[in-house]
Amino acid sequence: MPTLYDFTMAPSPRRARILLAEKGIACQNVQVNLMTGEHLGDAFRALNPQCTVPALQLDDGTVLPDNAAIAAWAEAAHPEPALMGRTPLEKAEVASWNSRTEFEGLLAIAEALRNSAPAMKGRALTGPAAVDQIPELAQRGLARAQRFFDVLDAHLAEREFIATDRFSIADITAVVMVDFARVVRLKPVETHPNIRRWREALASRPSLSA
Repeated sequence: MPTLYDFTMAPSPRRARILLAEKGIACQNVQVNLMTGEHLGDAFRALNPQCTVPALQLDDGTVLPDNAAIAAWAEAAHPEPALMGRTPLEKAEVASWNSRTEFEGLLAIAEALRNSAPAMKGRALTGPAAVDQIPELAQRGLARAQRFFDVLDAHLAEREFIATDRFSIADITAVVMVDFARVVRLKPVETHPNIRRWREALASRPSLSA
């Protein structure tokens, strides 16, 4: 059985938990305490030199060090349900919206948090290196996230899902983004009606509580 290295409070490993739950892939769960810096210690660094979670260790010992690798492996090893599109066009649409949601939304929120929170002092970027905060980037991150919420809300005006006509990895990334926004006092479900409708429709999906 694969082992998922996780930290329940963090958004990135939540993406992996939802994906694996949707695929029906059972895993052992090992918590890596980011608050105490366990991910920067020698033991975890030897497992994943990126010093980040999630990381998925397969039965043969191979370590998949990030969400991109985990998603690619899961889709290839367990094709159903297809979460990254079935046709070439669907695959392109899912990839595009997943990328936009990650970089224009989720990472913008992370930029705001990591450059403003006292607990993130010296940790403005993930990974093994110490990186100083830049307060101006926090404000930029908030503005970037707000702009993307506007884009996403307009996109969802007449849609049930973010990409294609089925639940996909783009919806997983967006759910995590929308829920994570509260850490920087952004509440897109209160200010964007189409995001609210979409998020409420997904609320009963079992994987989201993984």
